Amino acid sequence: MSETIENVPATATGPVRRSRDVPMLVQRARAGDPRAVARLITLVESGDEVLPQVAAALAPYAGQAQVVGLTGSPGVGKSTTTNELVRALRARGHRVGVLAIDPSSPFTGGAILGDRVRMQDHATDPGVYIRSMSSRGHLGGLSAATPQAVRVLEGAGCDVVLVETVGVGQAEVEVASLADTTLVLLAPGMGDAIQAVKAGILEIADVFVVNKADRDGADATVRDIQGMIALGERGPGEWRPQVVRSIAARGEGIDDIAAAIDKHRGWLEQHGELRRRREARAAAEIEAIALGVLRDRIGSLRDGTELPTLAAKVAEGAIDPYAAADELLSQLGT
Repeated sequence: MSETIENVPATATGPVRRSRDVPMLVQRARAGDPRAVARLITLVESGDEVLPQVAAALAPYAGQAQVVGLTGSPGVGKSTTTNELVRALRARGHRVGVLAIDPSSPFTGGAILGDRVRMQDHATDPGVYIRSMSSRGHLGGLSAATPQAVRVLEGAGCDVVLVETVGVGQAEVEVASLADTTLVLLAPGMGDAIQAVKAGILEIADVFVVNKADRDGADATVRDIQGMIALGERGPGEWRPQVVRSIAARGEGIDDIAAAIDKHRGWLEQHGELRRRREARAAAEIEAIALGVLRDRIGSLRDGTELPTLAAKVAEGAIDPYAAADELLSQLGT
């Protein structure tokens, strides 16, 4: 299911490049047509007016894929690890989707989409679909369209969806609310144990991957992470994050990463955590959509007189901002 025209099934006919025929696109995506998958994700990214139709058509296939997030600082080897994980998952016979989020320019909004270039090993594999997405200024390491793009890949029959974030810092942890299992990649030399405890991004990991483990300092990095894990308070039966070493550039340790993901998936299912996480993910999606609608409605009020009138009253002290907000919301029918 790689995004190349050569992999389109012989039975697929008709243009999809600019199509907005949602039932046809979903049907062809289900049949493995990468062009239909690409078109659906494009509709999602652009916020097209048919997006509610796309979401409705994909709803029956929700929750059918295992979603694995990969995050970490720039240069730790996320793309290389993702590439090797795809290889391991394909060896198991899984259909794999990859969403690689690239940072966008604050000036042009464009992105290099370099992760796609690094994964050309799988470009001709019909069982793999790779899509680079620009973050478009969205904070948290993902693109705002990522949750719906995951649903498109689920609908297209992917067994596993790998979501690789942009290179992130300590506080960009949004991927944890999207993924069933979150991998945090580190490399030797990132800092001492105290810094590891401080780093907020480390608190979201289900599995820690110390990549480039052939470098000096790998043992110290592993000890730091294990020490941080030992400091955490966990009740009986709670998940204890795994620590795995790898040298992704040589394909070493990838089977250990896959085994750790499997172990976490088993724990999620055994303790009912998988359902809880997916319900929390759905709640976050609903909230984001509702807030988006409200922002659009508020934006439309700027063209009228209500918001400027309220702003003037707040500025002159005739009304407080909370009362003004209540009045504005009443104008929106909320």
